[in-house]
Amino acid sequence: MRIALVTENFLPKLDGVTRTLALLLEHLRRTGHRVIVLGPAGAPRRYAGAPVFHAPGVPLPFYPELRFLFPRPSLARRLARFQPDLVHVVDPMALGAAGIHWARRLGAPVIASYHTNLAAYSAYYHLGPLVAPLWRYRRALHNRCAVTLCPSPSTAAELRHQGFERVEIWPRGVDSALFTPAQRSPAWRQHVTGDANAPIILYVGRLAQEKNLHDLVTAFRALEETGAWLVLVGDGPARAELAQALEGRRAVFTGYLRGAELAQAYASADVFAFPSLTETFGQAVMEAMASGLPVVGYDAEGVRDSVRHDETGLLAPARDTVRFTAYLRSLLASPAWRLQLGRRARLHAERHSWDAVMAQLSDVYTEMYEQAVTGAGGELSPAASSLASRLTPGMREADPTAVA
Repeated sequence: MRIALVTENFLPKLDGVTRTLALLLEHLRRTGHRVIVLGPAGAPRRYAGAPVFHAPGVPLPFYPELRFLFPRPSLARRLARFQPDLVHVVDPMALGAAGIHWARRLGAPVIASYHTNLAAYSAYYHLGPLVAPLWRYRRALHNRCAVTLCPSPSTAAELRHQGFERVEIWPRGVDSALFTPAQRSPAWRQHVTGDANAPIILYVGRLAQEKNLHDLVTAFRALEETGAWLVLVGDGPARAELAQALEGRRAVFTGYLRGAELAQAYASADVFAFPSLTETFGQAVMEAMASGLPVVGYDAEGVRDSVRHDETGLLAPARDTVRFTAYLRSLLASPAWRLQLGRRARLHAERHSWDAVMAQLSDVYTEMYEQAVTGAGGELSPAASSLASRLTPGMREADPTAVA
């Protein structure tokens, strides 16, 4: 098949969305599909054999690492020359809206995938009046597509509540060969904290307001008597503010890590703290679980689909910083409990392979293409649309975090 991927967000930016897209492109190359990417300026010119054509843009005021992309006419011509069998728009905004229009004009079926809750993000940047218009705009775009794929049952429920139609789940996987407890390194702990025996609370992700990191700072300040260190892996616009808030405390900022370095950081910590309330999935949570770490987070969208309270981690009620802090303190005080939860977390993560996740999406691509060829319409058949029934074990809506 000839597949066009239209995305507002791509490499070299590092986040769950770009890692998922990179894995998707690698899968499509292995399985023999021809692919082009329409994406932001600054992205690599080619990835996994797929040429990448660039759209210029300007930074979003509340999320400067993302840009409002301008859909140049030359991109429409590129797409027309490619003659795609299917167009996949990723978190459509400006370029994605154009991609939907161009695809429909070419007669190609269009699917959308929803990754980022921009409406919720805007509330963290004092842009509350944008919340409702963003939901309306995104709903209108997604409802023009044959199906909207999102990564978790709780996000699917929210999208349906917001009036999104034809919502199905395309889950996420984890590389449990890379992210594994076997990567644990006393030498790494000694190098980072100066004390290989001191407990480490780890956070991995963007350092930004929408990640609710002030709750983590509040909790960590209350845990000084434990002797724990806080290691923050990642970067972003809130780094300077966080560094000031944590000045003089046992806190380390590593910047972005990737590959084996990131895997070593996960496995060498003791507890994974994730206070975000705006996730659609939380890829870092699954990587931490694969690394054998218990997770302390909030009972919030995305996170609750991976973490089962008191089995693979601990979930405090949303915004209950006191309970969040108490859960961290309890795990720091009990190595045996940490180990028990971490082992269950690892078992859960092992059941979510990227190969199975990408194979699911390939099945959807194939059926949509066949329906378009036979004139059966642009929507998924009832058999194909029941993606939840074919999810990897543990991600079904009825029991989203079941542990074997």
